[in-house]
Amino acid sequence: MSKRPNIETALKLVSSRYELVHAAAKRVEQLMQQGEDIFLRDKVKGELVKKTFQAIEDIANGKVRIIRGEDGESS
Repeated sequence: MSKRPNIETALKLVSSRYELVHAAAKRVEQLMQQGEDIFLRDKVKGELVKKTFQAIEDIANGKVRIIRGEDGESS
């Protein structure tokens, strides 16, 4: 669990750091619907991963689609 999320890659897929934070927060909300625990179990390695970490990894790996509204804000 000492590995950092791939923030640099995730930043290349959004227009600003604010948009990354906003998108990650929305993704964490989705992950929290799967259970109240703040950790997920990595399906490959079996390790516990924080949902905030997983949200950024999902964005960096293109697993999350960021939809921008008319005002340019992501959702």
